[in-house]
This record gives sequence, structure tokens and C-alpha cells, in this order.
Amino acid sequence: MPQRDSVSYGTMITAYSHSGHHDDALHLFDQMQADGFMPDNASLVSYLSSCAHAGELNRGKVIHDHITRNRIELTVSLLTALVDMYAKCGAIEAALELFDGSPIRNLFTWNSIIVGLAMHGYGDLSLAYFDKMGAAGVKPDGITFVGVLVACSHSGLVETAKKLFGEMERVHGVRIELKHYGCMADLLGRAGMIEEAVEMIEAMPEKGDGYVWGGLLAGCRIHRGNVDVAEVAARKLLEIRPGDTGVYSAMARIYADERRWDDVERIGRIMDAVKVKKNVGSSLVQLSPTV
Repeated sequence: MPQRDSVSYGTMITAYSHSGHHDDALHLFDQMQADGFMPDNASLVSYLSSCAHAGELNRGKVIHDHITRNRIELTVSLLTALVDMYAKCGAIEAALELFDGSPIRNLFTWNSIIVGLAMHGYGDLSLAYFDKMGAAGVKPDGITFVGVLVACSHSGLVETAKKLFGEMERVHGVRIELKHYGCMADLLGRAGMIEEAVEMIEAMPEKGDGYVWGGLLAGCRIHRGNVDVAEVAARKLLEIRPGDTGVYSAMARIYADERRWDDVERIGRIMDAVKVKKNVGSSLVQLSPTV
């Protein structure tokens, strides 16, 4: 463009941020400031979102300081963006201080704190804020339940997760999606409840995705003696993500734990021969000649 203004900059920053091009959003924001244009609230929100996804805590702090110094009104969208940025970047105390100190919150603000706490291992605190959310009369959505199920998984709260999962549709009217099954597969796998995870996956109304099978494979990696299940999960994963080196590496470790050295060597030969990253035609049938 021969001429740019704050509107054109803001539009592009928002587009970059929403499409996942966070480095581009951050760079363009810096360019906008260098050109002497002041960001509006929409640009600030998008910029903070990109800071959150890119883990750019210091950049986010600079913008928070800019908001404070210029006495910019802390709207609910701006508050949510700040809470989300601090929480995702691991600055939990700052996120909590902002959240607790503000009377203006919506569903997205609650989700930001619940998911942020869950991501960083504060399972009990995440669930406490979920309870506060209910007490405040805010109805949860699918993202909320991703947060609380992750919180349960990281804290080993299996029965709590089962209860919440069972109440999603029946009590809260929130549709169970693959991402929620993925959380449960991860939780059950971590807890060593491999058979129960398999039963859940087999009873699902739709085919499992990478999160579901990945959670099951991770559980098999943690808890020995589930090679057959691991091989099934690995095959399913490679059907979804052909050439994923992580799947082969996980199977190599699982075989090594069982001292199945021939299988370890075979997996190594497959990885060397096909250069797994670029081999979109690799078949998981190769993982085990007996399966």
C-alpha cells in the first residue's frame, strides 16, 4: 500500500493474529508504532493474543504498561486479552491479580484463567475458578471443559474428570467433542486405565483424531505392558499424520521398555530408510508384522 494508517495496520494485525501468523502480527505492530500510528483497542487485543501464543511475555508487559500509562479504558475484551496473555505465558500471579481485581468479566475471561491455570499445572486452582464461574452464573462452553479436564489430568483427579465429563451434555448442555474425548484419553492413559480408555474410544460416536489416539499412546508409553494397544494407537496416528517421527520414537521407546530389541531395530531401519518426516505413504502396518 502506498499509504497506511492505523485502520489498515489494525486490520492486517488482526488478520495475522486470527490466522495464526503471530510473528507477522508482532512484527507489523512494531512497524505501526515505528510509523507513528497509535493502536486502537482491536489492535491491542490482537497483539496481546499473538504475544500469548508466541510466549512473548515481555512484549505483553510493555503493552500493559502502555495501557496503564495512557489510561486506556480496560474493556472486557482488553482485560481478557491481558489475562490470557499472562496466563498462557505462565505469569499466573499477574493473571490472577488482573482477573480478581476486575468487576467486568465474560465467558472468555473465565476461560482464559481456567485454561491458563490448567496448562501450568494449577489443577486444583483451575477447578476452584470453575466453581466460582458457576457461582457467578456464567454458563461454561466447550473450551471451559477442555480447561477443567486438562486440570484434572495434570492433577490426577480421575473421578472428578469422569463426573464433569458425564455432566457436560446432561447438566450443562455442552456438546462433547473430539477434543474432550482427547482430554479423557490422556487422563485415563496417565492414570494407567488403558482398558477403560480403549472402551471409551470404541464407544465414541465418531472416529478418533490425533488427540484421542495420541493420549492413548502416551498412556501406553508411561505404563508398561500395553504394547498391543500402543501399536493400534500408533497405526491410527500415522493414518492421520503420515510420517510423524514422534509416533515412531514413542514406539521405539515402548519396544525398548519391553526389551523387544528386534522391534526397536526395525523401527530404526524404517525411520532411516523412509526419512519419516517426508514419507507421507508410510503404513503403520509396518510397526508390527503380527498386527
